Amino acid sequence: MVGKNIGGLAARRRRRIWIAVGVTLAVVLAAGAGVLLTVKPWTDEFRHGGLNTAAPPAPVRPAPQVAPAPSNAPAPSPAGVAAALAGVIGNPDLGAFAGQVTDADSATVLWSGDANRPMIPSSTAKILTTAAALLTLPDDHRLITKVVAGQAPNELVLVGGGDPTLTAEPEGKGYYPKSARVSDLVAQIKNSGRAVDTIVVDTSAYTGPSMAKGWDPIDIRDGSIAPMEPVMIDGGRLQPLVEYSPRTPTPALDAGRRLAAELGLDPAKVRAGTAAPGAAEVANVRSAPLRDRLRDMMVHSDNILAEAVGREISVATGGEASFSGAVAAVNAALSKAGFDLTGLDMQDNSGLSVDDRIPARLLDRVVATAAKPGAATAVQPANTMARPENDRLASTLAPLLDDLPVAGATGSLTSRYVDRNRQGAGFVRAKTGTLSVSSALVGYVLDADGRVLTFALMSNDRPPEVSRPALDAIAGTLRNCGCS
Repeated sequence: MVGKNIGGLAARRRRRIWIAVGVTLAVVLAAGAGVLLTVKPWTDEFRHGGLNTAAPPAPVRPAPQVAPAPSNAPAPSPAGVAAALAGVIGNPDLGAFAGQVTDADSATVLWSGDANRPMIPSSTAKILTTAAALLTLPDDHRLITKVVAGQAPNELVLVGGGDPTLTAEPEGKGYYPKSARVSDLVAQIKNSGRAVDTIVVDTSAYTGPSMAKGWDPIDIRDGSIAPMEPVMIDGGRLQPLVEYSPRTPTPALDAGRRLAAELGLDPAKVRAGTAAPGAAEVANVRSAPLRDRLRDMMVHSDNILAEAVGREISVATGGEASFSGAVAAVNAALSKAGFDLTGLDMQDNSGLSVDDRIPARLLDRVVATAAKPGAATAVQPANTMARPENDRLASTLAPLLDDLPVAGATGSLTSRYVDRNRQGAGFVRAKTGTLSVSSALVGYVLDADGRVLTFALMSNDRPPEVSRPALDAIAGTLRNCGCS
């Protein structure tokens, strides 16, 4: 270390000597030529070799603006939209294809192709789950995870309340923003002064099977899902910060084991059980607000969040926290709002089941309702949706639009509209859906005239690497459409 410092000092000294010699030599040579030249090493001529430098440009103050779609944009016509789409909707890469396009302002259906046919929706089913949550729950609704006294001495019970976002990461920086922290439970337990040597995990908040009909157990290893239990850490991810990390097959017990480890207890002593009625509460933590969880669910197409939110809706409306209870609760909320559920047949709330079916008409209708201020009903007379009788439905569903990924920019659309169909980048906002034989895209876009068009595009019987570019091309065409 000392030798390096000495060597470095010597090198710096040598550089200074050569600079001094160079300056002196320049002055001597100039004098020998009969020219009086004074060169000072702090002048611009010395630093820039005699070049003049331009003055810096005037500062520019950025003024980003988000303007609403113009209210006087020309209305698109069904004929104009049909003509624009003619070149893309016949693509054989779409396989079995169904879709619908609606003018959000007038609520007019501009194009429809087999829109009443029940299709495998994949993750676009989360559109319905989000709509039902907005219709049913306050946007600041939270889930509570508790620790209560056990029935045996020195025993505590971790009681799952339906929150899969608990984290044990340092400073609470887990996969889900604003999630509840194991460290807070630990601190409260320690502050209680209770002696503890055993952790019991109570999963009785959820009932029924932990895997839905049409789910493949391989998706646990592949990172798309974990068995649905009412308490998890980072959605059951074995690598907490990796989106498609392999999941644990025992998420609730793993949460109990992590709590035990953080308390300095033997994780091997953690077991399943139930809390006694009226057991004294020792600690509790609360999830992020519903609005944040819905955003994460939609942007990142999180299946665990979707299933948990479905159960949250069911419990709030007096149902059971199970797959069937959650599906029934979502359907009831949508039906009560006036949506036609003909053709809807769901096994879950995430769209992961290959047995799920939704017609494109319903998905487009939900987005079109959210996009039309004042729209109050989704019942369709002839080729239009009924005029509003109540302004509250549209305003209630409107946050759904902000939860949609942006083409080429965010969430599950980050890598799409980048190499192909770039005309839609930044303009298409849509929920994606992908299974091995199903791709779908449901959302809205501002067309070339400044009109908001909603769409539901569903492809079955083709692998996603084939069908997704074809779907993107349709939405991109709507962006370029001057269809008035």
